[in-house]
Amino acid sequence: MSTARDLWITVMELDPSRSVGRGALSLALAGAEVIDLLDLGAIRLDGDRIVPDGDPTPHDALLHQACTALVRHEPFEPLDDWLWRRGRALADGYEAALESDGDLSRTRRRRLSFRGGGEPVLTDSPARRRAQERWKAGEPLLAALAATVGLAAETAADASDLTDDTATVLAAVGDAELELEGERQRRSIEEAAFDNIWRGA
Repeated sequence: MSTARDLWITVMELDPSRSVGRGALSLALAGAEVIDLLDLGAIRLDGDRIVPDGDPTPHDALLHQACTALVRHEPFEPLDDWLWRRGRALADGYEAALESDGDLSRTRRRRLSFRGGGEPVLTDSPARRRAQERWKAGEPLLAALAATVGLAAETAADASDLTDDTATVLAAVGDAELELEGERQRRSIEEAAFDNIWRGA
């Protein structure tokens, strides 16, 4: 099971207008990978740092990639640094993986995407059904991750079953999302000011 894949599919299902930004989704996916690696016993958290712990081989290719990308020497990598480093364009990586596995196809009925192949469309696959089942069941982890990118579950999820480490990761993702939004707003203000200068020239 890959929580990150399920999150990508869930966002695709709930956000057909693509209001969730790729950067925000990428950060949440990186957080989902950390949580899955914790569950696998591949890592542990020591304060705010990710410490490799054991050497399992995840079946999911992207989760395996995440595992091999871990910093394996002291002082180890802070969680927030990992989110930004691993999260760079991670949404695109999951999109490509899902397409390669047949869980995603492309159509040209809608506007073309910048990726050049058309709009991504989920196929009726076991991966999609699994993600749907987790979402419909109100699975707290998936609901909490979706909330970090601004998507709310129809029913309130009971977060009492989430571990302290999971709560730490979710808080770090939330902080990173706020930082990303702040940067986006700053750039928007700067661009608007620049446009005003040119209009007034």
